[in-house]
Amino acid sequence: MAAAGVCRSSAREDLEKLSERCSLLCPDLCDRASRSSWGLKAAMVLLHVTFVGVVFLFDANLIRKTREEPWFTAVYLVVFVATLVQYFLTSGSSPGYVIDAMRAGNGSNTTYMKSPILKQSNSRNGNIISSTTQNQLERQSSYSTSFWSKLVMDLYPPGSAIRNWTCTYCNIIQPPRAKHCHDCDKCVLQFDHHCVWLGTCIGQGNHCRFWWYIFEETILCVWTVVLYITFLHSEIVKACLFCSYFGMLTISAWADLIRWKDFIAIVLLALLLFCLIFLLLLLIFHSYLALTNQTTYEMVRRHACILYLKVSVLWGIPEKVHPFSRGISKNLDTFCCPRGSRYTLEALPRMEELEERARPYTCIDIISCRCC
Repeated sequence: MAAAGVCRSSAREDLEKLSERCSLLCPDLCDRASRSSWGLKAAMVLLHVTFVGVVFLFDANLIRKTREEPWFTAVYLVVFVATLVQYFLTSGSSPGYVIDAMRAGNGSNTTYMKSPILKQSNSRNGNIISSTTQNQLERQSSYSTSFWSKLVMDLYPPGSAIRNWTCTYCNIIQPPRAKHCHDCDKCVLQFDHHCVWLGTCIGQGNHCRFWWYIFEETILCVWTVVLYITFLHSEIVKACLFCSYFGMLTISAWADLIRWKDFIAIVLLALLLFCLIFLLLLLIFHSYLALTNQTTYEMVRRHACILYLKVSVLWGIPEKVHPFSRGISKNLDTFCCPRGSRYTLEALPRMEELEERARPYTCIDIISCRCC
């Protein structure tokens, strides 16, 4: 018994040492959130490889076409790799957190947020922060907070209460169109939604990149559907020739018509068609959001008759008026080619601008491309 206990304790110590070494080599494996994120990425890669690999394994005509015309498969593989690369780039991109915009807006006044080197003084109770350094940090923090609050204050109409701007979770003053994400536990600029498949929020910083990922994924899905349909069509033609040779549809003909490869291809094709419909709807929806300078969160909250901009002056906006739209061309330019600072804070439009946008279109407005 004593020997067994000694063996168990030694085995436990070996496991602890091994886990410590693994944590030093791969710190992400010790974090549950990081493990789930990497597990999601591995599952997405495996899903893509499965759909693409099956059609190449089953379709002999595709293999022969690849040997005769290698450029066809090369272009397809380039689209496949580009889609996966875009997936990883989008999942690893920052949506534009308010705290980062606050640091960028404060400029040189963000020293206290970047883990400053604290002067320490030795005492009998150990190392403590000197009162002079602590007072200096408090002054820097209050100055930076006041600078950010003044910056955000200019974006709201006069008379708005500051308590309506402050996030109740992270206690950060939110600019217009910002929202707190409970999955990321941070406030996001121009919050659109939290994407489960990417494992990150979609906001001002990566909305355009997210659109390009959906676009590439749609192209890849369409091309893969065509490959599956071509494979099944060739199989049906073979079965029909077999049936015409025997003059009747026998049991052996049915067995040749529906083989296990064909059954797997039919199931995967059905899943691909479902994904394709979802991707097309998602691509059209986010294209509309880009053209009108909206987010999913704003659109959903607006149609739910809930105030999403936290300002009473924007109550009762007409349905066809988009508060932040500056025309199709300018919206696309801002969406695809942001200029200047990495973080853009948009001010709330005045009521006069909203009333002007709500004005009905005339022939002159159509000729002058008022919508653009």
